[in-house]
Amino acid sequence: MSTHQERWRRDWADAKLEPPDAVAPLLNRYREPHRAYHTVQHLDECFAWLDRVRHDAVEPHLVSLALWYHDAIYDPHRSDNEAASADLAVASLRHAGADATVLARVTELILATRHSALPSPGDPTLLVDIDLAILGAPPARFAEYEAQIRAEYRWVPGLVFRRRRAMILRGFLDRPALYHTALLHQELEARARSNLAAALSELGGQR
Repeated sequence: MSTHQERWRRDWADAKLEPPDAVAPLLNRYREPHRAYHTVQHLDECFAWLDRVRHDAVEPHLVSLALWYHDAIYDPHRSDNEAASADLAVASLRHAGADATVLARVTELILATRHSALPSPGDPTLLVDIDLAILGAPPARFAEYEAQIRAEYRWVPGLVFRRRRAMILRGFLDRPALYHTALLHQELEARARSNLAAALSELGGQR
């Protein structure tokens, strides 16, 4: 049994639900050819961080289930990817017999990854910190991430992309704190700010 299959079964068992036979189709979504960053690589990086900060989660199994689905639907041409991903998660959970409380919690967790507002304290904040851990990655991985994002938006003209990307990165850099989970803040905050500043400088200098 693969590592993904083992985690999948454990997460559903921890939620006291029978796991749907859907891990392979779900992973295939993360392997769609139009993706460059929102892939199994990103999913595995998120799980690696969750394993390190699992003790900080109130309901770690629900955080993990939310991570499985948080980018299940990803089309850079649409603006409702998170909502569509949450709907897919809810359909799977409902089919497995999850109650309304679990459906609501997983939905809240996935929608928090829209990054349009600061998440609620607790597990939503933890999940968002995990999703944004890439910002504090070593410089080589961060540069790869930026290239992957550009590849996903290859259809956007260069000047338009640079302006919009700079707005997004500046929004993160202007936050009083990028990470609120102690370990992620300690290990990633300074490097994330350095990465963001360097990326903004490069975006401003490109033609």
